[in-house]
Amino acid sequence: MKGVRSILDQNAFRFDTQESTPTNLSRMVEKRLKTVGPTSVLFYQEPLHIVRGEGVWLYDDSGNRYLDVYNNVPSVGHCHQKVVDAVCRQMAELNIHTRYLHGAIHEYIERILDTMPSKLNRMVMTCTGSESNDMALRLARHWTKNHGVIVTEAAYHGNTSAVTEISPSSLKTSEPADHVFVIPISEMPQAPDEAKTWFLNKVREGIQTLNDRRYGCAALIVDTIFSSDGVIADPAGFLKPSVELIQSKESLFIADEVQPGFGRTGDNMWGFARHDVAPDIVTMGKPMGNGYPAAGIVANDHLFASFNEEVGYFNTFGGSTAAVAAGSAVLDVIEEENLIANSKEVGLYLKTRLTDLANEYEEVGAVRGAGLFVGLDFIDPTLSGAPDPAKASKVINSLRQNGVLIGAAGKYGNTLKIRPPLCFENSHADFFLNQMQRAIEETR
Repeated sequence: MKGVRSILDQNAFRFDTQESTPTNLSRMVEKRLKTVGPTSVLFYQEPLHIVRGEGVWLYDDSGNRYLDVYNNVPSVGHCHQKVVDAVCRQMAELNIHTRYLHGAIHEYIERILDTMPSKLNRMVMTCTGSESNDMALRLARHWTKNHGVIVTEAAYHGNTSAVTEISPSSLKTSEPADHVFVIPISEMPQAPDEAKTWFLNKVREGIQTLNDRRYGCAALIVDTIFSSDGVIADPAGFLKPSVELIQSKESLFIADEVQPGFGRTGDNMWGFARHDVAPDIVTMGKPMGNGYPAAGIVANDHLFASFNEEVGYFNTFGGSTAAVAAGSAVLDVIEEENLIANSKEVGLYLKTRLTDLANEYEEVGAVRGAGLFVGLDFIDPTLSGAPDPAKASKVINSLRQNGVLIGAAGKYGNTLKIRPPLCFENSHADFFLNQMQRAIEETR
C-alpha cells in the first residue's frame, strides 16, 4: 500500500549482501537461499543461528545469549517446563482431533469463555491467528450479508487470501481492495476526547463509503493494541463510541486479540477490555500455546449456528488434544505466576524509563503502550520530527550486536515494537534499557 512500509520488509536480511555474512553463517545462509522460499523472511543484517531458548533468553550456536523483546509467541517464557511437560505427556498418550469426545477441550474452552463478555458463549479452535481471522470474516459476512470491512492503515490480520486483502501492511505494490475502507490512524489526535471523536468520524465515514460502493459494512476489525500501526494503546476507551456505532448499524466488531491477548496489556486478559466494549467476535492465536500451534475464535452461538447451516467447517489440528494441553498449561502459568499483574507492573517501569530516554535524546519520539506491549518512535529532529526508519533499523541491528532482539512496526517502520515474554522482570528491563542507550549513542 502506498506510503505504508510492508510489515514483511521491516528488518529483513538482504540476500544480495550475503558476501559480508560471517563465514560460520555463510554456508547456512546459502543453503537457506537454495531451499526456503523467499516469502519466509530472515531477520537482521547479520542473521542469527538460534539453537536454544529459556525464559526471556535465546542462545546462538556460539553460546551467546540474547534478551528476547521481539516475539510474543512464547508469552510465558521460552520452553517453560510446565508447557513442555503438558505437551509431551499428551503426545505420548493421545493426539486426536475434535471429532471424538475428549473432556479436556470442554474444560479449556470453559476457562476461556469465563474471561469473555457473557454474550460470547461459544468457541471454535483453529491453529493460527490467520485462520481465526479468516473465519471471523466469513462469520461477519454471512451474518450481515455485507462484504465491506473497516481496518486501520498499517493493520496486519493474517496471511490467508481473504485477510491479506484487509491487511494493508502486507501489500507491497497494490492498494487495498475497493471493499476495504482504511482509517489513517497515524493522523489521530492524541487528546482523549479528540481521539474518540476523530476515530468515530472515520468509522462513520467508512460505513457510508462502503454503503455508497454497494458493499455494505460487515465489520470493523482492529488489533486492540494497534501493534502493526505502531502500538496505539491510548487513550483507553477511545474505541467505545465507534464500536457502539458499528453495532447500532447491525455490523459486527471483531477484536483481533492475536497480539494483545492473554494478559499482555496488563489490566486484563484481553486488550479490548481497556476500551470497555463487548466485541461480537474475538480472535486469538500466537501466545495461546506458547509456541505450540493453537488459536481460536469466540462468538455467540447464533453466529456459529447460522453459519453452520450453509457452510461446513472443520479444522484437522484445531483443538487437538496436544493443542489443548499446551493452551491449558499456558493459562495455568499465567494464573500461578501472576503474569497479568507482572505485565502491568514491569510494563509501567519499562515505559517510565523509556520516557526518560525520550526526554534525554532528541531522536527518540513518543513512547506508547500498555503492560508489556510498548512502542517507541525514532524521529529526525533536523526534519521537524519526521519519522526516521533508518535510525530505527540502525538501532535494531546495534541492539542485536549487543544482546537484545527487537523489531519494528508502524506505517513508516520507525517504531520499535517491544513485547517480551510476560515473565520479564525489572532486571531484564534494566539490561534492555542500558543496551538501548548504548545503541542510540553508537548510531548517532
